[in-house]
Parts: sequence; C-alpha cells; structure tokens
Amino acid sequence: MLRVSRWGVAAALSLVLVTAGCGNPPGVDGDLTNNWAAISVPAGFTPASQTCHLANFSTSGSRSSYEEVDCQIKHRTETVYVGEYAAPASQADSPPEAESAGQRAAYETCDDKTAAYVGGAWRTARLWIGVTQPTKAAWSGGARWYRCEVLVSSSVEDDGGLVQRVGSLRNALKEPNSPLLLTCYAVQLDKEGKISTMPSAPCAAAHNAEFVGMWEAGAATAYPELSKDWDGFHDGCRALIAKYVDVPDDADLQYRAGVVSLPGGDDVWAMGDRGVRCYLWVDTATLTASLKGKGEKSLPVQYQ
Repeated sequence: MLRVSRWGVAAALSLVLVTAGCGNPPGVDGDLTNNWAAISVPAGFTPASQTCHLANFSTSGSRSSYEEVDCQIKHRTETVYVGEYAAPASQADSPPEAESAGQRAAYETCDDKTAAYVGGAWRTARLWIGVTQPTKAAWSGGARWYRCEVLVSSSVEDDGGLVQRVGSLRNALKEPNSPLLLTCYAVQLDKEGKISTMPSAPCAAAHNAEFVGMWEAGAATAYPELSKDWDGFHDGCRALIAKYVDVPDDADLQYRAGVVSLPGGDDVWAMGDRGVRCYLWVDTATLTASLKGKGEKSLPVQYQ
C-alpha cells in the first residue's frame, strides 16, 4: 500500500492544480484588498439645537446623560443653539475655562442666540442662560461643540430655583403679556432696613416696586463688592427710572423713588455679562398700577 504524509498530499494536490492550468474564477483578480472601502474617521457625538431635556443644567455635558424629549413633556432645560469653539480655544488640550476668551465668546453668542430664539431680551424675563461644553474625555476625542441652554427661574430677584415647564420657549417673549416678563414687586425689608425679599406681584395688586429695564455696565466695570461700588449702578438705573416714568432725571429723582440694581452673578459677570436689571422702589406709598409713562404726579418728590 502506498503511504504518503499529509504534507506530501498537499504538495501533490498543489502540483496537480498548477499543471492543470487552474486559475481564479471569472471576475476574481486574486487581490483581496484592492476593492475594500477605506475605513472612515470615527464621528463624535454632537448635540442638536432647539431640543428640550429632562436633565438639570450642567457646564459639562456627557453623552451618557444626554436625553432629548418632546418639549410638550415636562422638562428642565432647552437648547437654543449649538456652536463650535473657534481657534485658539479649539486648539487647546481641554475645554475653555469659565473666564477664558473662548468661553466668553461662546457666552456672548448664546446671549444673542437666546434673545433671537425667545423673541426678546431674555434678561427682562424670568430666564437664565448657560453654556454647556463637552467633557474632557470627549474633548480629547475631538469634540469642539458648545450648547446654549435656557431655563425658567421661579425668581431672578430672590435667588429662585429652576422651574420645570411644558412647551418650548421659542418666541415666548413675543406674547405682550407673557407671564415670564418681569413686572411689579412687593419689596419687604428686614430689621436693619435692608431688602430681605421682593416677590413678584400683579401691577394691579398692591406693590411698591416695578421693573423699568436693563442698564448695561461698561466692559471694564468691576463686579460690585463694597457699598461705594454700587453708586454707578444706581445712577445708571435711576436714568432708566426717569425715562420709564417720564420724570426729570435731576437731583430730585432720588427723592421720588428708591432704586434696586440687580446684576447677574459674579460667574456670568466673569464671562462678560454686564446686564443690570433695574427697579424703581417707593417705600412711602402702596401702588396699584404700573407707573410707566405716568409722569411727575404719579411719582412726586418726597423730601421726608
């Protein structure tokens, strides 16, 4: 009996194939890789604009915590715009710090985009905005987006909390009597004569303060810390009171009404937010209507 090893059989079969002239089947060139498509670069996660979210606001947005929901479902935050950091911020090894030029530019963009989205100056309403950026891990993977978030606060005067809502904020301030707009207030003082709280009140109900508009502090203005630091803020707001009520902006204005000047927090101040909310305040009378355009008789000089 003829015996051959398995290697011998393989060699014999190989020889038969060669001598028989066997080749590749029709349409096969024998190159297994020349028609393969190139593997694309992995695409990172990018959030979507004009979406609502169940999660609370965070300065750092991970993919695992990202969840879009229909705005008709009760939610906490809303993304009005998604932008991309530009150089040199985009070339850094980590996301921009809060007070950096890159983050200030992102906040300024979010400021403009939010005003356009809600249909008015968002600071004249119970709204707050923030910038969410990628996590450090996502940034290392190439993510360079930032999200402009807007949310509703229960009060911007009394350090209110986030309000869950149903419905989008898109064009919310185009409504003439939007419930989000700042209007009248019932200021209450503590034992030292300082404002302890100022809950909102309908202007037709008893109140003693009213929102009159926004004053913009200069870019170089420092955040107020001491009593004397507030003088310029109060002067700016008094000018708005005079225009709002239609009374002279003169030395007697301080005897017509007190003033409440309310900038944003020092965190947003560091990002370039110089908006200051201004309120007139009378502690010698109870008002039951708005003083807008009412003139000198509605806000008489009170020397005592």
